[in-house]
Amino acid sequence: MTELILLAVFLVLGWLWWDSMQAREAAVAAARAACHAEGLQFLDDTVGIASLKPVRNADGRLLLQRAYDFEFSDNGDNRIRGSVVTLGRRVILLNVMVPRPAETGVSNVISLH
Repeated sequence: MTELILLAVFLVLGWLWWDSMQAREAAVAAARAACHAEGLQFLDDTVGIASLKPVRNADGRLLLQRAYDFEFSDNGDNRIRGSVVTLGRRVILLNVMVPRPAETGVSNVISLH
């Protein structure tokens, strides 16, 4: 009986790791595409997990919502933080805030519902 419980735990952990890698790949692709579209440099070519929590989608299914942070540059001399939120493996929110001298507080937030 103990072996079955351990096997189930390892299977759940394996699924969580695989699902997290798929969501991370989607977040990296979305951040890279947004930076390219805005003429920004996507720094370090990666995202870092900021939060993980269970959330229900519009259909009532329980999915994992992950928030990732990444850094980009508008001129090559600075690092600006952006974020990507995924629900399951789907990107639902992308935030690329570029400080502009004439437009302080302007942000490009893209909601992908």
